Amino acid sequence: MAHAAAPVEAAPIAATLPDSRDAKALHRMVFIGLAAVLAVLPFVLYPVFLMKVLCFALFALAFNLLLGYGGLLSFGHAAYFGMASYVSAYAAKTWGLNPEVAILCGTLTAALLGLVFGSLAIRRQGIYFSMITLALAQMVFFFSLQAKMTGGEDGIQAVPRGKLFGLVSLADDRVLYVLVALIFFGGMLLIYRIIHSPFGQVLKAIRDNEPRAVSLGYRTTRYKLAVFVLSTTLAGLAGATKAIVFQLASLTDVHWSMSGEVVLMTLVGGMGTVFGPIAGAFVIVAMENYLAEFGAWVTIIQGFVFVVCVLLFREGIVGLIARKIRKPL
Repeated sequence: MAHAAAPVEAAPIAATLPDSRDAKALHRMVFIGLAAVLAVLPFVLYPVFLMKVLCFALFALAFNLLLGYGGLLSFGHAAYFGMASYVSAYAAKTWGLNPEVAILCGTLTAALLGLVFGSLAIRRQGIYFSMITLALAQMVFFFSLQAKMTGGEDGIQAVPRGKLFGLVSLADDRVLYVLVALIFFGGMLLIYRIIHSPFGQVLKAIRDNEPRAVSLGYRTTRYKLAVFVLSTTLAGLAGATKAIVFQLASLTDVHWSMSGEVVLMTLVGGMGTVFGPIAGAFVIVAMENYLAEFGAWVTIIQGFVFVVCVLLFREGIVGLIARKIRKPL
């Protein structure tokens, strides 16, 4: 007699709902709304604060691509964010390169580092994969602490913003904001396209049931390495841009706490959602900025917010909204 089929555990709402025409129309409206908000915000809020939010939002989106859609939890994503920041700052200050070239150098460095580290880390799964990424990131931290080019504990300071394409000066915060907004929006659209491509569908299949994906003939190791490199590259783009914005690259960018911060942003906003990391980044950066007068208590407040999110809505802010409206966000 045939055995009864085993019950299948329900997947998160963002992963199970099909991409209907209504959902795509909703996403299109969200993109248009985001573009409008980005155009208006620098006239309402401090542009430097907004640029910080956008850099970390792109960082969180890159991490969510790896965790939310690839199912790979990295505890060392600060390595790519921070090393790209150092290279971008060094290229702009020491080599005198234009900002777009300096950012490109930092991004390519993160991509190369992701290829090398990813090739080592994906040999293991689960917590072992996570611990390997953490160990490799700590190696990058100690290199940054000791290397002459990074400036040690002082970091690389007074990084020139320069002129975009040698023509447009980025000294004005609002002019630089336009560049950062375009980089963020372009990165977000790229991630959205990856998620909704055949490659993204295979990633979701590997995340949900890797043995079955293998049985269907997919070389899962290659897919995992590809998404790892894509994630590190976009994280590097965020870090390289941040170095130009703040004219600084420091040990904070490669510290393990930065890896924890991007995990927090992703989970608070909504893991496995397209727009969740953006909301999570805004919440965390806003807390750090506007609650700075509380000093070390900011960390405790962040922990409290995280606990509340986990207890009341495990899907995150955007995940909760997606569940309420029954459409993937």
